[in-house]
Amino acid sequence: MVTRHFLIHKPDGYLSQFIYEKKRHKKLLGELYDFPKGTMAIGRLDEDSEGLLLLTTDGMMSEIVRSKAVEKEYYAQVDGIITQEAIEQLKKGVEIGFKGIRYTTKECDAKIIEELPKSIGEGRRIRDERHGPTSWVSITLTEGKFRQVRKMTAAVGFPTLRLVRIRVGNIHLQNLKAGEVLEVESFFQINK
Repeated sequence: MVTRHFLIHKPDGYLSQFIYEKKRHKKLLGELYDFPKGTMAIGRLDEDSEGLLLLTTDGMMSEIVRSKAVEKEYYAQVDGIITQEAIEQLKKGVEIGFKGIRYTTKECDAKIIEELPKSIGEGRRIRDERHGPTSWVSITLTEGKFRQVRKMTAAVGFPTLRLVRIRVGNIHLQNLKAGEVLEVESFFQINK
């Protein structure tokens, strides 16, 4: 059986899955492309998050990519003008809730983004300027707890308004537009 691999720019409003068995209609990945049977998303992005998502028909590749050895980089638009002090807190690790217990995140890389790459695109309108300023931060993790980046920015006083994953290992979102799918030969260059 030939394995196949895909990069997708998951748009806001889609689930990172192919099947949803609850009553409410949800937008699923299969609506964006005719993926082969057995395709699975490697890791997840929340329904209201967007950006790079890797898909494969190879379950072993999924395990490799989800490992703690592979960095995942996110751009988060936050409420307010984030401070260098908040960035330093993020880098050292902050306490968040996870499955009803307190958890301190591992050290990570975080920095203020002065100019957003055009490839991120406009996204959905979050709010207008009357509600105050926003800013962007890059956060690179090797772990991935449920809604971790959102919880981390909230913990330092700057709630996330928009979240875009731009990199997994050496694979970048590049110029993929929201909803666009690119089939690739392999994820071989996935390591840091």
